[in-house]
Amino acid sequence: MERFPALISLLLLFMATEIVTTSVERENKSSSAGLIWSTAKEEGDLVHKAGHADDSTAAADDVDGGFSSLEGMLQWAIGHSDPAKLKESAQDVQRLSPSELRQRQLEIKELMEKLKMPSDAQLMQIALDDLSNSSLSLEDRHRALQELLILVEPIDNANDMCKLGGLGVIIRELDHPDSDVRKLSAWILGKASQNNPYVQKQVLELGALATLMKLVNSSSADEATKAFYAVSALIRNNVAGQQLFFAEAGDKMLQDILSSLSVDARLRRKAVFLVGDLAECQLENIDKAEMPFFSNQFFLKSVVDLTASSDLDLQEKALVAIKNLLQLRTTEAMVFKEFCRLDDALERMKKQLEDLMLDEDHREYVTDVESLRKEVELSFQAKLGNVRYQSETPLDL
Repeated sequence: MERFPALISLLLLFMATEIVTTSVERENKSSSAGLIWSTAKEEGDLVHKAGHADDSTAAADDVDGGFSSLEGMLQWAIGHSDPAKLKESAQDVQRLSPSELRQRQLEIKELMEKLKMPSDAQLMQIALDDLSNSSLSLEDRHRALQELLILVEPIDNANDMCKLGGLGVIIRELDHPDSDVRKLSAWILGKASQNNPYVQKQVLELGALATLMKLVNSSSADEATKAFYAVSALIRNNVAGQQLFFAEAGDKMLQDILSSLSVDARLRRKAVFLVGDLAECQLENIDKAEMPFFSNQFFLKSVVDLTASSDLDLQEKALVAIKNLLQLRTTEAMVFKEFCRLDDALERMKKQLEDLMLDEDHREYVTDVESLRKEVELSFQAKLGNVRYQSETPLDL
């Protein structure tokens, strides 16, 4: 907090200097004698490019460091200043000669430049350099990763991290002996890849998917969950990523998670949500061949069995997945009926929801889940009806 009075004094002096300089310029009737200071718009136009040492992006106005523009700094100073002191400073500056005024302006500008916050690209580069330091302490390694976790959230920053060569640095950390380092690294890759085809492509090409899938089997629930988050972010809406996921036995990984009662509930929810998402992506790309595991009866049963869970959120996500799976061309209605026993599962769930409906606090949510259950039931009956119709229709001779 000690720097606030100094900053206020500095800005007051600057404003006073500007006032007097403007007055002198008007007296001299000159339009070009004074210095031209960059505006917020001009600073915003200085879009940083990866790899340049003078990268600069506007930082948020904040009393504890950095302002988006000179105007922001002045507004802050005015709000923290005494009008009498401002007048006194102006009177002091009036005694200076024009050359002394210009010299004072240059000195103030240099000090203000030192007060500017570094750009996001510069902050990322600092963190990446720290991670590349083999002698960095574990605490500082955690700190650098946590900073990157925040910085990569905006899509432009994620792209910049790629250009800075940051993906290779983060992927290397997936092999670190410390579980928290691996967890944070996977989390960063997931955030950077989320809905970002450019980053997805780069991460996949660097071979990180297989490593992340191995981390999903970690004994640490947090590490496994964050690794799964990264896997999901990499392959969501990415057909090439999904094909690679299947080639790495991703279907078996999903089936193991869905079938195991000992797996962390968060991981099971994420897994069944991904199944529904993959099926939906398949429906949106009807020209692409459907993944073989969608028609695997053991895989389908692992999804249907989740409807018997006592976790209503898990049940809801399972219903969404089943609804999408029923719409795929390669899934067979009779497999759902005879092997998965979907009709029995839906009837059992109906009775469970009727009991839960008595709880007024959860009635609205339970009603929504019941509506979804009915949709699944209708889709299932329609798929069964289509099979019956086809079996009863004689072949054209």
